[in-house]
Amino acid sequence: MTLLIFFILLIILVLAGSTSYAGWRAAPWAPTFKADSKRFLKLANIEPSQKIYDLGCGDGRLVLASAQAGGEAVGFEISLLPYLIAKWRILRSPFKKKCSIKFKDFWRVSLSDADIVYFFLMPKIFTKIKAKLEKELKPGAKIIIYAWPMEGWTPIAADCPTGKTPIYVYQR
Repeated sequence: MTLLIFFILLIILVLAGSTSYAGWRAAPWAPTFKADSKRFLKLANIEPSQKIYDLGCGDGRLVLASAQAGGEAVGFEISLLPYLIAKWRILRSPFKKKCSIKFKDFWRVSLSDADIVYFFLMPKIFTKIKAKLEKELKPGAKIIIYAWPMEGWTPIAADCPTGKTPIYVYQR
């Protein structure tokens, strides 16, 4: 019985630690609302075989939506619980061949082949991610940001309805 309690506590500690680390690195897990996923898809205007990267993909809902829209979607997540949920959702999806989830820190991933990069991250890291995007993205790549604008960039489109979270689209 003591061993069982130890393993349960260990699992809780690992999950809590992983979530805390992800929150410290870029953002806590806060899913994009389902209705806003539709707004993202409209703004993204995904074409077949475009590569979509979701940085900090959480439960994978936008990865799946992007694959369903015809893109090849890859989500990156470092928080264990959302990663496991996303993996499970994708394994059960009919679009599993068009999407994947990586348990990987997006800071250590090259974004050079992405056509669309999406994120819902805290503005405290925007200066750092802006430099990464400017350095790595190919010309013409879209950057779609949920909630906060990128300082110093002018959006090519924005969806900011009253009472809803804004979504900004930029192009490299």
